[in-house]
Amino acid sequence: MFHVKPADDSPGPAASALFGGRLALAVRYAELLRDTGVSHGLIGPREGERLWSRHLLNCAVLAELVEPGARVVDLGSGAGLPGIPLALARPDLEVMLLEPMARRVTWLRDTVAELGLSTSVARGRAEERKVRNEWQGADVVTARAVAPLARLAGWGLPLLRPGGRLLAMKGASAAEEVIRDEAMVRRFGGTRLRVVQCGTQHVDPPTMVVVVERSVNGPDGRRSWVVDGGRSAGQVSESDREHAGRSRRGRRQ
Repeated sequence: MFHVKPADDSPGPAASALFGGRLALAVRYAELLRDTGVSHGLIGPREGERLWSRHLLNCAVLAELVEPGARVVDLGSGAGLPGIPLALARPDLEVMLLEPMARRVTWLRDTVAELGLSTSVARGRAEERKVRNEWQGADVVTARAVAPLARLAGWGLPLLRPGGRLLAMKGASAAEEVIRDEAMVRRFGGTRLRVVQCGTQHVDPPTMVVVVERSVNGPDGRRSWVVDGGRSAGQVSESDREHAGRSRRGRRQ
C-alpha cells in the first residue's frame, strides 16, 4: 500500500513503516535539524518546512538497497543525510559519517550522542590516505548532493571492497549523469552502473539512486550498465540518450 505524504509534512504512516520502533528518535532528529541544523547552516531555513518528505523519508528508503549487517560510509555527510536516517531505519548497519568541515562534525557528534546511536563520525575527506586506510573495504558508500558522478566515483570506489556498491542519490538527471560520466566511472573501477527508484511505496516522487559496483577484477573498459533495473547490462535506451542530448543542447543555448 502506498503511504501518501501528509499535507503538513508530519511523519505519517510512511515514517512508522520505515523507522518502526525508532520513530521517536527520527522525530527527535527532525527537531534537531529544524533547530540547530538551521541555525548552524547545515540546512536552509525553508527546509524545516519539508524535513520529512524531502529529507528523512527520502533518505530512509535507501535502506532497501543495503544488505543486512553492511558496513556503510556516508561521504560528505553534512547534516547526516542520508547516513543518520539510514542508521535509524536499519540498526543492524555499521554506519560512519565522513565530513570535512569541523563545525558540521561537531554537530553530527552531538546529534549522534543525543540520539544514542552507535554511528561513528569522522572528520576527513574520502581521498585522504588516513581515511582510506581506516575505512577501505566498506560494503556500501552513500552520498547525497556531494559531487558529479565521475568525481564521486573517484572518491568513493576506493573505499569499497570488490563487489561493494556506491549509492549516489540523484534527481531527475540521474540517467543523464550516467551517460555523461560512464567512461570516467569505469576508469575508476566502477561497473554495472544503473539507475534505481527507491521507496515507491513510501515517497512520491521516489528517490532516484545511481548504483555503481566496484569491479572485482579492476577497470576493464567493458560497457556494463542498467537503467531502472529493467534492461540488460550494456543497454542504453534511445529515450535516455535523446533526453541527455536535449539537456546538453539547452545548456549551450
